[in-house]
Amino acid sequence: MNKNLKPIAALFLICVSTLAFSATEGTRVYLPPFYEAVMKMVPQGKLGEIIKKESIDTTIQGARAWRIAFISSDLAGRKTISTGLVVAPTGPAPTGGRPVVAWAHGTTGTAQNCGPSQLPNPAQPLNEYFLIGGNSGNDYGLPAVEQFIKDGYVIVATDYQGLGGGGKHQYMVSGTQARDAINSIRAAGAMKEVGAGKKALIYGWSQGGGTVLAAASSPDYIAQQGTVFDGIELVGFVALAPPDVSATIPAPPQDQASADKYIDGLMQAFSGDVMGFAHLSMTFWALPNGFSNLQLEDVFTPAGAKAINEIYTGKCVHTAVDTINYNFGSTYKTLLNAQPKNSLAWAKAIYESGVKKVKPVAPVTIYWGTKDTAVPPFMGKLYQEQMCKLGANVARTQLPGEQTHYTTPPVAQALFVPWVKDRFAGKPAPNGCAAIQ
Repeated sequence: MNKNLKPIAALFLICVSTLAFSATEGTRVYLPPFYEAVMKMVPQGKLGEIIKKESIDTTIQGARAWRIAFISSDLAGRKTISTGLVVAPTGPAPTGGRPVVAWAHGTTGTAQNCGPSQLPNPAQPLNEYFLIGGNSGNDYGLPAVEQFIKDGYVIVATDYQGLGGGGKHQYMVSGTQARDAINSIRAAGAMKEVGAGKKALIYGWSQGGGTVLAAASSPDYIAQQGTVFDGIELVGFVALAPPDVSATIPAPPQDQASADKYIDGLMQAFSGDVMGFAHLSMTFWALPNGFSNLQLEDVFTPAGAKAINEIYTGKCVHTAVDTINYNFGSTYKTLLNAQPKNSLAWAKAIYESGVKKVKPVAPVTIYWGTKDTAVPPFMGKLYQEQMCKLGANVARTQLPGEQTHYTTPPVAQALFVPWVKDRFAGKPAPNGCAAIQ
């Protein structure tokens, strides 16, 4: 396999407006009444404008919480609706407003019912499916939320477009998810009852870690005027085990032959087990939702496209893996075309889905574990090297012990909470690039 394909393969294992779609519309899922109502709404309004909200209970002491639906836009500039969660301290806000911390969640799936804010009592600390104590079929909750409330911050968490607000989720189109995170800050700022100020920070894990890196390199979108809450000031970015496909390859294939080899290599790389295939196929399902020149039948057989569409419009990530395993067993490769079509467009779309090579607007800090086999740490290393050459301040911290992808958030919490506090206090971040100079 081409050495450039190995990091891409590892990326897909983790995280890799309704548009024209070549397969059927997919499986209808049950949604709570709030989201059923949002699904009928049209994405019109200013970026960050809240079009629906409801107060919800929270177990966090000294806090109150809301579900929200707000206006966002995708990588192509099309207006979308994203849902999410806002948690804020009780009592009056200080002069100048409260700092805002925006959470970008990891992979939950691509169906409308996969938004973390839909779960009962979503305003609580991060609850992971794979860890002992996980009580849901999906990850939900907010890392360090209790401490952030004590520190006087407003916490906002986007579900990303397509996970409860209508349209089709653009899984692993990091620029789209970055815009959702940025617009969630604007939405929180527009809520008079939470007392948000202009200073903000974004933190995220896994798919959300890639979201964080993409947001850091979105200066024009952050500075955009005419939103519901102009002038937000991003003071830092915290990425937990972040993927970045664009850091691993200098440029996408430029000719048909190399593109064919590239896409075929990806497919071969994910032929080994159903988990890898499930994440790759979920990414392939989602890319046409962000790039209109792609179709499912480019990479899947007609029967495969129909099955994949029904799975990913009806199930979240862990149940989707089980469904593929149960229904296809070792024959899941038959869902793919023997020879992909339109591979040059697919290769370019995969590259464009990554983080832009633009200097981050504020310091970035990355936390990683030595036992992370889902997102290989060298991707963060490559990102750091590339951004430091652009004059950015990017730090990488190896977590103590042997941490996996899934233990990264709880172990990193003791490290990133004071880092966040220092950024809001206006303290200069240590030079993260000094270690590699």
